[in-house]
Order: sequence, then structure tokens, then C-alpha cells
Amino acid sequence: MLLGFWRGFRSDELSRLRIEHVAVEAGRGMTLYLPRTKGDRAQQGTTFKAPALSRLCPVTACEAWIAASGLTEGPVFRSIDRWGNISDEGLHAGSFVPLLRALFHAAGLAAPDSYSSHSLRRGFATWANSNGWDLKMLMQYVGWKDVRSAMRYIDAADPFAQHRIESALATLGADVQELPVIALPAA
Repeated sequence: MLLGFWRGFRSDELSRLRIEHVAVEAGRGMTLYLPRTKGDRAQQGTTFKAPALSRLCPVTACEAWIAASGLTEGPVFRSIDRWGNISDEGLHAGSFVPLLRALFHAAGLAAPDSYSSHSLRRGFATWANSNGWDLKMLMQYVGWKDVRSAMRYIDAADPFAQHRIESALATLGADVQELPVIALPAA
């Protein structure tokens, strides 16, 4: 889930990720190659970079899973039966939603059943937007080519604009207690 969030991947992209297409650069991150993606009309494949982070690191989590599984090729994400046997087949894209909902339920998040296969992508886009990423950088990172597509994923971080307005008011200084008087022309 960390990889899905920090890369803004959809569940179908996670389901198609293969171990042999993951290259880790210690301390920096990892390169992920997907032979096909939704926006790859030329079918040349797409390369993504995932950063190594100090906390909640997708690289560390992915490396730990691959090491613990003993897998050397094939799908990265697979089902595990109740006896601990790892499947040879990758998780179906539709399997990520129930998994995501179960994890969110266990974490105590409100309304875990409201999350979908695009929730990790939407969550990352909203997080990046609220942390000052400009739209061009976000689009390049996630792989969006159309601004309208990107904008559908970004939720307003401050729907009442309270933080932005309070920040501006703080710059006015402590001695300013009221809004300036504005003279309107007579009608």
C-alpha cells in the first residue's frame, strides 16, 4: 500500500508490477517498469521512480516483502493462503480494494468501505497538492498528460480556505484588529 500511495498507482498498475522490473538504488529509491500503462498509447512501457524515504518508505517495504517471500521473478503482489503459501499468480486488480478496505478498517479510519481502487492515487494527489507541489510537477510524477484528469483526483485541502486566510491575516501584524474600510462609490 505504501508503494501504491507514494507512486499514485492504480490497483491495475500494482497488480501488473513484476519483480524483474524493480531495480533498487540503495539510499535513493527504486525504478519500476510497467510494460503497459493506461496512458501508454504507443505501448512502449513506462518507467516510474519511487523515492527512498526516512519513514513510511515504499522502497524498504517492497524490498522487505520480496526478501521475506523468497521470490525472484513474477508478480510482486500475490495472494497468501491461510497456510502461508504464496501464489504463483499476481493479485487481481479487484483484490486490492477489499485489501485496502480491510487495512483501513483495522487502522480505525472512518468509512473504510468508501475507498476504491483510485483512493491511493487520489490520496497521494491531494497530499502532494496540500504540501505545495505545483500541478506540473504532480502531473509529471504521477504520469498524467491532461490537466483535467489530474484535477479530478485532487481534493481541496482546505475547503473553507481558513488556513490560507488565517496565514494572510497573520502577516498583517498584531496591531491590525479589523478589516480595512473600503469606500464604495455611490450608485
